[in-house]
Amino acid sequence: MEERIATVVKNAGSHYLLSELPAWEPFPAVLRGKVRLQKSSATNPVAVGDQVRYIPAAAGCYVPQGETLQPAIITEILPRRNYVIRKSTNLSRQAHIIAANLDQAVIAVSLYFPEIKLPFLDRILLTCEVYKIPALIALNKVDLYRGEAPEAVDEFRRIYEGAGYRVIETSCKTDEGIDALRDACIGKLSLFSGESGVGKSSLIKAIDPSLAPKIGQISLAHLQGKHTTSLYEMYKAADGYLIDSPGLRGFGLVDLEKEEIAKYFPEMLRVADECRFVPCTHTHEPGCAVKAAVEAGTISAERYNSYLGMLEEDGKFRKSFSH
Repeated sequence: MEERIATVVKNAGSHYLLSELPAWEPFPAVLRGKVRLQKSSATNPVAVGDQVRYIPAAAGCYVPQGETLQPAIITEILPRRNYVIRKSTNLSRQAHIIAANLDQAVIAVSLYFPEIKLPFLDRILLTCEVYKIPALIALNKVDLYRGEAPEAVDEFRRIYEGAGYRVIETSCKTDEGIDALRDACIGKLSLFSGESGVGKSSLIKAIDPSLAPKIGQISLAHLQGKHTTSLYEMYKAADGYLIDSPGLRGFGLVDLEKEEIAKYFPEMLRVADECRFVPCTHTHEPGCAVKAAVEAGTISAERYNSYLGMLEEDGKFRKSFSH
């Protein structure tokens, strides 16, 4: 039977849903065994957003008990133009691909409920820079804290807009910023990622109320989100495609030479050529333009401290960051 090409729109462990985009007619598929072995270096050989070759299910084939459709067979994962990847936080330290072939990443954060961890956010942003995925930040739940902590909101915007990222203040309760976020997703495949409980699924539903991603409550005991999305799933919105992902509580960075880290801080890269010494680690060298910019306030101390923290990690990021 002739092979065809489709996009992975849902990952449920060893089972997948595919669709031949732009048509939206998802159908089940499984992975041919030898493909799984070829991709054994990652915990998931196939990611949402992957383009794959598949053999359609043959009419009259045996259908396993409890199933309604005979699955197609994925025979090949086509080359990815980009992806978001993180180091697993378990002892195996295997890499896990979150999503592939993205037009942008929407990093959802909340200053409070749950409380933000800036080094965690910086690791996600750095990964997007490494794999050339444009990123914007949705500063969510502003209705809960902007009135009480306006200085904290302004400071967050100063840090990340100063680094070169777009920040959209959003509230699913009041719909603030939802139109701007919806416009930013038009015609794009967008990954929604971030810590547990920041409201990724709620933002997706606010963008298109016809969608039905799972939405959970915050754990009041720890002010951390409970994992309500356990699967990676793409949704077709009115004017684009949105990927919902499980909330993250740790983000380990995949192998990267320490000397490369500064290249992926846009605000540091802008001034690095002015350093007296090249290469420069931006830590102890005299005449360092990056340190001068931090002292002048044009590069935030918070982002610089995140950079120093990454340098202190084991050689090639063999430790995972977890809070």
